[in-house]
Amino acid sequence: MRISRLVELSGVPATTLRFYETVGLLSPQRSNTGYRLYGEETVQRLAFIGAAKGLGLPLDEIAELLGVWQSGACREVKADLRPRIAVRLGDAERRTAELAAFIATLHRALEHLDALPDRDSRCDPGCAFLASDRIVPAPLAAPGPVAAGAGAERWRAVPVACSLTGEDGADRTEQWHGLLAGADRETIDGGVRLALPAERTGAVAALAAAEQQCCPFFDFRLHLDGPVLRLEVRAPADGAGLLAGLFGPVAA
Repeated sequence: MRISRLVELSGVPATTLRFYETVGLLSPQRSNTGYRLYGEETVQRLAFIGAAKGLGLPLDEIAELLGVWQSGACREVKADLRPRIAVRLGDAERRTAELAAFIATLHRALEHLDALPDRDSRCDPGCAFLASDRIVPAPLAAPGPVAAGAGAERWRAVPVACSLTGEDGADRTEQWHGLLAGADRETIDGGVRLALPAERTGAVAALAAAEQQCCPFFDFRLHLDGPVLRLEVRAPADGAGLLAGLFGPVAA
């Protein structure tokens, strides 16, 4: 079948199919006139890829798993997949604990803020809630699996590809633009830093997590600085256009 028919049967956009070809997940044949030709089994292969992505597996691991799935028995796929899922589960549980601690910090901040007396004089260390030893703001890293030993610059090597297209992509862009309205922007190495009110932290973290599920080449870093949330977003050079489209132009 041609790529248009495969798109119809699988629901996977043609741009994603071509990207899968470049990273070795698909190997279509070519007709005499140069058209890509796919076998019927490609539909199942794409379903397997989609299921693996849903478990948070990176594309290199999916490629390894595909080799087992294509040539091995079900028990071999199970044996290969189980430890990979266990690693992701551990990561998810760790991030859940970090998020729970962050939520608790926000609750304590609100409680302490509500307990402060209203005064006409300027705030001093005795009234500023950030000076309280009961509240210790800390950076919150956006969720996303990081390969062991990859280091802080992993994002530079991640392939630029996004599974969101059409209306879904437009909706996501609208969500970011609404959430980041009024933010101050500045250029940083590989991306942009945005400053916005700290009360948007929860919504920003949730949207960043959703973004990495479909566009894992983005690197998000969140830092609470008193009443200000500082959001850093980076992308490989090939993703600069997508970064600008989502997070807006950098202020001069």
